[in-house]
Amino acid sequence: MTEAILLVGGRGTRLRPLTVRTPKPMVPAAGVPFLAHQLARARAAGVDHVILATSYLAEVFEPYFGDGSALGLSLEYVTERDPLGTGGALRNVAARLRSGPDEPVLVFNGDILTGLDIRALVATHTASGADVSLHLTRVPDPRAFGLVPTDREGRVTAFLEKPQTPEEIVTDQINAGAYVFRRSVIDAIPAGRPVSVERETFPGLLAAGAHLQGMVDATYWLDLGTPQAFVRGSADLVLGRAPSPAVPGRRGERLVLPTATVAPDAKLSGGTVVGEGAEIGPGARVTGTAVLAGAVVEQGAQITDSLIGAGARVGARTVLSGVVVGDGATVGPDNELREGVRVWCDAVLPAGAVRFSSDA
Repeated sequence: MTEAILLVGGRGTRLRPLTVRTPKPMVPAAGVPFLAHQLARARAAGVDHVILATSYLAEVFEPYFGDGSALGLSLEYVTERDPLGTGGALRNVAARLRSGPDEPVLVFNGDILTGLDIRALVATHTASGADVSLHLTRVPDPRAFGLVPTDREGRVTAFLEKPQTPEEIVTDQINAGAYVFRRSVIDAIPAGRPVSVERETFPGLLAAGAHLQGMVDATYWLDLGTPQAFVRGSADLVLGRAPSPAVPGRRGERLVLPTATVAPDAKLSGGTVVGEGAEIGPGARVTGTAVLAGAVVEQGAQITDSLIGAGARVGARTVLSGVVVGDGATVGPDNELREGVRVWCDAVLPAGAVRFSSDA
């Protein structure tokens, strides 16, 4: 296997708005656009040709990735005119594939952070003779996901909608968003209309007697569908919990990009990332947080598990926990914002305007 399709954008990804102006696929995670981690892991697994199937125009990606040569890849961009769904997007790029009809093609979603052993998934696909092989992961509470039960040999037996009752939870296995397709299966997807691989392609193949193989992989897996998950994923990349060859520095408690400044007595921990040109003031305590380019965290601020957008400012002694501060926004001194708060781009919150704790 030497080529892959990366599904990016509003059609199949579930990364919700982070109140940042950067297009979602290019929001920095551990110092580089999230897609850089996806592409680097594909290259490390032997892929050399990647097609980005996207609802964004190529100019979103080309200034950073270009033709992919800097990553050791041949990179192409195919933009949808109208939303086509996950399956429709695959069919839309089929003409760009170089593989023969029976050769494997890796497909993965652009909003999943995973430690999947890609080579093992391909080996499983080849050894089983499957038409499609799926990466499956187990989750403690599968109620928010469709279920994918398999038999003793790992062959998929059904695709079940999100369970509504305890009796419907027949497995804890879910679709983890990475696949290996036989090329001919992609060519057979209907062209020119929306198609969901999860709701139409996979169930249809199963009903027609096709061989769908599941590989359960227990390594790191995170759906970046919420701002909190995105921040968690960035921190896990820095901490080394989530593997990626693209992290620009050593793993550890913090990643400070070259032009950022951090006061000597500031404390950064929990996989915190400080972006280019950002400033962390004296006495600040920042844990598990992504501070994007040009943001300023003033003296004595305490920030945990939050996203501070590009050019934003967090005032002195302000406390943030589980908060998203949009690009260019200002949270004045002596505020206290807790889990779930979103401060929109360019908004200004005056000093001492919001507190959750008692003044007693």
